[in-house]
Amino acid sequence: MLRSGLISRTTYRAALLVACATMFANTALAQDTITIASWGGNYQEALSKAIWQPTAEKLGITILEDTTNGLADVRAQVSANSVLWDITELTIDGCAQGEAEGLFEDLDYSVIDKSGFDPAVVQRTYIGLNYYSNVIGWNKDKFKEGPQSWADFWDVEKFPGRRSLRNDPAEVLEAALLADGVAPDQLYPLDLDRAFKSLEKIKPHISVWWSSGAQSAQLVADGEVDLIGAWNGRISAAIKSGAPFDFTFNQGLLIADCLVIPKGVKNKDLAMKALATAVSAEMLANLPQYIDYGPANLKAYETGKITPEIAKTLNTAPENAAKQAVVRGDWWGKHGAEARERWAQFINQ
Repeated sequence: MLRSGLISRTTYRAALLVACATMFANTALAQDTITIASWGGNYQEALSKAIWQPTAEKLGITILEDTTNGLADVRAQVSANSVLWDITELTIDGCAQGEAEGLFEDLDYSVIDKSGFDPAVVQRTYIGLNYYSNVIGWNKDKFKEGPQSWADFWDVEKFPGRRSLRNDPAEVLEAALLADGVAPDQLYPLDLDRAFKSLEKIKPHISVWWSSGAQSAQLVADGEVDLIGAWNGRISAAIKSGAPFDFTFNQGLLIADCLVIPKGVKNKDLAMKALATAVSAEMLANLPQYIDYGPANLKAYETGKITPEIAKTLNTAPENAAKQAVVRGDWWGKHGAEARERWAQFINQ
């Protein structure tokens, strides 16, 4: 039987070869092993240490780890009836859209304790994991005081320099509307015409459209951009490693990441138990020790693991959350396909 613990992506193939060489490998793989997929980079390393390694140890199972680029990967696996991941992490817009498309298994809330969660992130096929924020960051060597709003980010005369935004409409459409003067509490329903008109203004000044959190962190770490709209944990990790950057929670876009079980997994029961363990208060309370993201299970703050000093740095701290707008997964569940179709046209023009 495979040793309990978590095996990184680089040893995934080797682990499978060893397993196949043993007499009871097929049984072990079928009964005691699941594969999770997350976003890679320093974020996945943090999640591994905080949640997946302790989950594997607690349940006495093996958890293999892979990376995903998002909903399209899950859709492709489900459509091909070849599901590789037992649990997948997605942003809430992807979760809502995937649920609408029927791509996920129903979650069993007799196994999963949902009592510590905002009802908005507890749905039939997905549950929240943590909250991250798309924030405005800047190179301190370039600017003594960086942009404090998306309108400032759009102002290329006041803040000249190399810019980067996410290569995805989620969060970026909201930022474009805020830059155009829409009030944070008036964002939804998103005015797509207005958002894309705003994006046309900034598009010529975007040096890099980043496609993964790991890439955005590398852009910051390497000093390849002067201004960026990126996830706060990625920027703060680069800062801790020495990058001369800073960011603000002003007009940040607060987004939930969630966990799903793709439709057709072969190890559904074990995946359900692992998911339930991963989102427990005790497990999620570990996450801020490794990266500055707020746990979705608010009971994590009652465990004693999150000190008041750490809590103040998190995007979900009351004073930080009050400065931000919440990205609504329900809107993206209904309109995500249309928004992404328009985005593809926009980005390829």
